[in-house]
Parts: sequence; C-alpha cells; structure tokens
Amino acid sequence: MKSGGQCFDGEKAKKSKSRGVAIAMMSILVVFAIGFVAVEASEGSNGNDSHHHHHAWTMVKSACSNTRYPKRCVSSMASYPAYQTAKLDDLTKVALQVSMRRAKKAHNFALSLQKNLMKKRERVAWRDCLELFEDTIDHLKVCSSNGSLSTDSPVWLSAALTNQETCLNGFRDLNLSATNPIRALMSSRAVNLSELVSNSLSMYKLFTLPTKNGNNRRLLSVNSNEDGDFNSHYGRVSENGFPQWLSAGDRRLLRASSLARHANAVVAQDGSGNYRTIAQAIKAAPLKSRKRYIIYIKAGTYKENIDIAKKITNLMLVGDGKDKTVVTGSKSVQDGVTTFRTATVAVSGNGFIARDMTFENTAGPQKHQAVALRVGSDRSAVYQCSIKGYQDTLYVYSLRQFYREVDIYGTVDFIFGNAAVVIQNSRIIARRPMINQKNTITAQGRTDPNEHTGISIHNCRVSASSSLQRVKGSIKTYLGRPWKEYSRTLFIQSTLDDHIDPAGWLEWDGNFALSTLCYGEYMNRGWGAGTSKRVNWPGFHVITSPREAYKFTVGKFISGRSWIPATGLAFTLGLN
Repeated sequence: MKSGGQCFDGEKAKKSKSRGVAIAMMSILVVFAIGFVAVEASEGSNGNDSHHHHHAWTMVKSACSNTRYPKRCVSSMASYPAYQTAKLDDLTKVALQVSMRRAKKAHNFALSLQKNLMKKRERVAWRDCLELFEDTIDHLKVCSSNGSLSTDSPVWLSAALTNQETCLNGFRDLNLSATNPIRALMSSRAVNLSELVSNSLSMYKLFTLPTKNGNNRRLLSVNSNEDGDFNSHYGRVSENGFPQWLSAGDRRLLRASSLARHANAVVAQDGSGNYRTIAQAIKAAPLKSRKRYIIYIKAGTYKENIDIAKKITNLMLVGDGKDKTVVTGSKSVQDGVTTFRTATVAVSGNGFIARDMTFENTAGPQKHQAVALRVGSDRSAVYQCSIKGYQDTLYVYSLRQFYREVDIYGTVDFIFGNAAVVIQNSRIIARRPMINQKNTITAQGRTDPNEHTGISIHNCRVSASSSLQRVKGSIKTYLGRPWKEYSRTLFIQSTLDDHIDPAGWLEWDGNFALSTLCYGEYMNRGWGAGTSKRVNWPGFHVITSPREAYKFTVGKFISGRSWIPATGLAFTLGLN
C-alpha cells in the first residue's frame, strides 16, 4: 500500500507504521534465529555448508520482502556471494556493495558507447548520464567506509536516486522518444540501478535506524533521539539561526559587514582584482580544500555560465550586494540542452556558500526551463542573495541546503528539485507568466518514500511582483504541484499574499501522486493562507501539531534538534 511517506495524521498513523516495522523486524529476527540454530546443529554434526547457505538465503528473502523491489533485491543478492556469510546487520552493507557494483557497470557501459555515432541530442543526454553515474559511485562510497556504515547514508542514497532520475529526465527534456536506442540503453541501466539503491535505502532504515520499542534496539551504532530517525545526527543550530554544520568561522563570515579583506581572490571587471572573470578565479581555486576559500566578486554584471565542480569544495562566493554583483546567463532547453545544463551557476562541490550577490537567467518565460542557480552541494548555504528567473529558477538539486534572507523570483515550478532544503526568512516572488500559464512556486522531486528530501519554506513572505500584481485576478498562482510521486513540500509560519489561489495546490497530471505526495501548511498568515477551500487530496495536510511541523524546520530537517529563527520566534525543541 502506498503512503505519503513521513506525512502523518496523528498517533494512529504513527502506531500503525511502528507496528508494521516491528512485525517486519520480528519476522526477520525469527528467521535469523532459526537459521542460526540450524547452522549450529549442522556444524555440531561435522557441518554441511548447504544448511548454512539455505538459512542465509531464507534470511535474505525475508529481508528483501520489506524493500520496494523485492524481486530485484533477491536476484541481486543471489549474484553476490557475500550474502552467504552475512549476519543480519551486514545485509545493508551487502545491498550497498551490490548497488556499487551495478553503478560501476552502468558507468563502464556508458563509457563504452561510441558517442561519435550518436545524434547531437542523444549525445547531450548521454553526457549527463555518464557524469551522474560517476557521481552515484562517489555517493555510494561515502555510505560505507572502514567497514562501517555512515549515519549520513540516507542523505547520499537519496542523492544517488536523484542522479538516476535526472539521467532519465534529460532524454525527456530533449523530446527523445522511449524507443530511441540511446535512451532505451541508458534507461535500463538507470532504472536497474535506482531499484538497487532504493533497496539499500530500505535496508538501512529497517536494520540501522533505532526503533521505538522498549529496548530501543539498534543493529548499528547510531545516536538515538526522540523521533527515532537519522535527522538528529546533523548537530544543533546556533543561537543566530545558522546550521551548526557551518563552522564558527563561516558563521562569522556570513554576518561580517565586509569580506573583501578575508578574500583569497578578487574578481573585478576593471582589472583591479586578481581576475576579470569569475570562471578564471574558480579555475584557480584549490581542489578538495578543507579550508574555506573565498572569492570576492566586485560590483558588476558578469555574463558567464559557471560550473563549480565537485572537486572544488568549501568555496565561498561573496559579492557587493543583491543587484550589485550579478552573474547572468540565458541558457534554456530551447538551446538544445537538458534542464540540468541550463544553469547560469551550477554547484556540485560540497560546503558551498554564497552571499550578497544575484544569480540570474534572463531567457524569459517563453523559453521554458531555464535555471539561474543549481545546487547539488551538501551542507551548502546561500545568504542575502537574489535568484531571478522564470520557469525553473532555483534547482535545489540534491543533498542538504540552507537559504536565508534570499529573494527568489519566477513563474512555473520556480523552486524545484530533490534536496533536503529549508528556505528561511526569505521573499518568494511570483512573476507574470506567459498567457494561459499558471504559476506554481514549487515542484518537488521525491521519487521514493524513504528519501529524506523535501522543500520546507519557513517564515517567508510569498508575494506577487508588480507585473503580476496588475493581472493577478486573471492568472492563478499555486504553492506547488507534484513533479514526482512522493513530492514533499511544507509552508510553515509564512505570509501568503492574496495572489495564492484558494485551492492552494495544483495537479501535475490528473490523479498522479495525489495520494502519495506530502504537502503541508502550518500556521501561515495573510490573505492567501486560508485553508477552508484547499484541495482535498489524501496527501495534503493542514498541520495542527507543532510536533509535526517541527520535523521540517532547520534544526530537525537538515541540521539537528533546535531551531531559532532571527525573527524572534525563539524555541529549542519545537515551534512556538
């Protein structure tokens, strides 16, 4: 039975879920115990490996029955001999090893294809898949090191799932049919890999996360917390509202009134800095840096498309202020590239920070998908910036992200992606779209109910631009629509102006995802915040419980246990 993932309707739903997990665990433990006794007996009578393998296989099948793709789970485990000696708490590691092997095969297969025989659009989508397969290998490596699982594994597994979906999206963006041979070859590899990664995520949640029974049994060493999920592993939030994973030095930099004297490099169009273009400065940045590397970009309009590769870590871009330092581009899918490749600025390196600048895509509403900023950087922060575009303005691609005091402009799906992201104390501004278009603020891309991803908009102002304000009576604006099956978006303690349609949310395609999505509103205010005429979808919730809303705040959703917004709504373990 499908459900909306971590969307609950009170204690009844919680108890039902806990009971289901407990029954599943008990059945697997029973199978394991029987297998152990049988193996002990066989070893006592000079042994027979077939007995051990039989009961190990029974344990595997029982564990696989609790994944989303049990047949794929069983068949993949059968091809990996390590299962024969695995203990119950090793099955997640085996599942990850199976996923890694498949990811490497997919990457090697993509490399083996002769790109010179491909047509231009095929080659564009193929390149995306090639890079994303490689990225998935890196994500899977992070999940397990020195023989033990990382408590961040769900973060990286969620990102790996996002990569495969993005590979498939590229062929759709370029209107390549399902029968296209390159699409068919890439799709089969991406789908198979996605199913294995999904099963790894299921195994992790089943065997690794603490359970809420009397013994609080944990099969691996992870820190427990009152809600029994992994979100507490990411630390607390400091008293100024910034996530704890920003170092004390980074928090000082974000608050500093002037950063020019801290810069490692200066960009200025007039030649007064070290570089005239941002791309030149980034090219000279150190690779895999553990220290913060700051590039100060003086006021000016920089017409560049910037790609900050995953090897460029802990990079900070600092400008002279919103609309003073502007990075602008105009790429769109109309130029024959995928949505993934349209970004004016694309960031893959972890630990990215930006402040006091504008990211812009000027393609316009008629060019459809055209990204201003794409972020796939873990533990990234964007502060006091402006992000301007129309359709698909801000691509919160994957991993953990934090936005504070930013202005985000757009029309259709203008905040989209599959990161775990909180946008706090910001302005979200809908623009005037094309004729016959509707505005949709969000389009979240969660494809698996076990993914810890979603868009949380907290203490923001959702308003209309002056151009939309003049025609808001004839153009509908919605809070979001479900891009993928388990789409998850929350609006919490925000001001929603009167341009928001009373229904609140828009369908993507008929009944698609309406029962599996997770949309919620909690204690919003303003003329557009009334919920009496909201959609009555099974996945939509008017949240009344502070405990439920708390799960999607900065402290809980991306960083830890506490949250203190700069507006004075101070609290530690819950919302006021």
